[in-house]
Amino acid sequence: MAQHHDTTRPTALADRDDAVPSYMTDERLMIQQAARDFAMKEVLPTANRLDPQNGEIPMALRDKMAELGLFGILIPQEYGGLGLGCFEYCLVAEELSRGWMSVASIMARGNGAGNGFTPEQKRKYLPRMASGEYLGAFALSEPNAGSDVANLSCRARRDGEHWVINGSKMWCTFADGADYLTVMARTDPDVDPKARHKGISAFHIPKERGTLPPGVQGTPVNKIGYRGWKTFELAFDNCRVPADALIGEEGNAFYTVMGKLEVARAHTAARAIGLARGALEDAIRYAHERVQFGKPIGEFQAIRFKIADMATEIEAARQLMYHVCTEIDSGRRCDKESSMVKLLASEMAERVTSEALQIHGGAGYTTDFAVERYWRDARLTKIFEGTSEIQKRIISDRLLGAAKS
Repeated sequence: MAQHHDTTRPTALADRDDAVPSYMTDERLMIQQAARDFAMKEVLPTANRLDPQNGEIPMALRDKMAELGLFGILIPQEYGGLGLGCFEYCLVAEELSRGWMSVASIMARGNGAGNGFTPEQKRKYLPRMASGEYLGAFALSEPNAGSDVANLSCRARRDGEHWVINGSKMWCTFADGADYLTVMARTDPDVDPKARHKGISAFHIPKERGTLPPGVQGTPVNKIGYRGWKTFELAFDNCRVPADALIGEEGNAFYTVMGKLEVARAHTAARAIGLARGALEDAIRYAHERVQFGKPIGEFQAIRFKIADMATEIEAARQLMYHVCTEIDSGRRCDKESSMVKLLASEMAERVTSEALQIHGGAGYTTDFAVERYWRDARLTKIFEGTSEIQKRIISDRLLGAAKS
């Protein structure tokens, strides 16, 4: 059954009549509005139709995203991208997540690539990524290596002009639909146990869309949310790739990956904020329409106070996100702050979407209303791109110094 949402009612964000802050330039306002229009007219109806069926993001929707340049927001103009910053990237991500978080996530499959590429690899791949023609999937986590990234056991050994990869990967979303895989594997098994982050390399493995590379088998994971695409457990069995599949320097991929986490965590915060905003706006609409004891439930103080708290929490997370994005775009280190906003926004999103479901009452605990989708997806934001507990460890280590082992 299609999920209910009145797209004709002005959203809570659109209703704001306060002065436009100075950091919201005319260009940013135009980008935000274009993304909002696309999300409400294209993404949200698609999500409401397909998410309850566990359907996949249609290629037609991806093509429209490509036409808008959404896969190349962070890619420099010289490679065919828009050459914009993390601020604009997160503005768009919030709007897309308000419709369907998976769509805001697939956007990263172009924008999130290219770190560690040689100049030749950039010329070869980045224009195709920016156009949406060449999107990837990232194989990092393993059954025993999630938060502990340095605990990778997947191995790659050199064999003449090839690398041979063996091992397992977990939580590889879009592995089937992607045009390439980025695979993290250990190339030096003899590193000091106290320096396990060394000796890890990354490999760029092109493949046919809809398939997995030779030597790779995939089993879809049965997820409760994050629908629209499949997430896989992958098994590498003597998967051979050419020597030039290596990204950057051998053994240095851990640092390459860590260098992208500030943007990734800001992006996750934006997705969490978009989910929370969707839940809030749906709750406001429902509070106007649902009548009990002879009047709309939005007239009851209990509901009004819930909505006030929800809106306040969303705005607080959004403002921290804007600050973190500004710091990232300024080139200043902000690993602590990016962890803070990821922690704050994801924890907030779970609370707000749960409250929105509560406002919907029994109707919220059905698949007839989109609020249950926001609730399911918000729960994931506390887990991926580093759990809430990992964010707290990063923040506390920066404030107190690393804990003694």
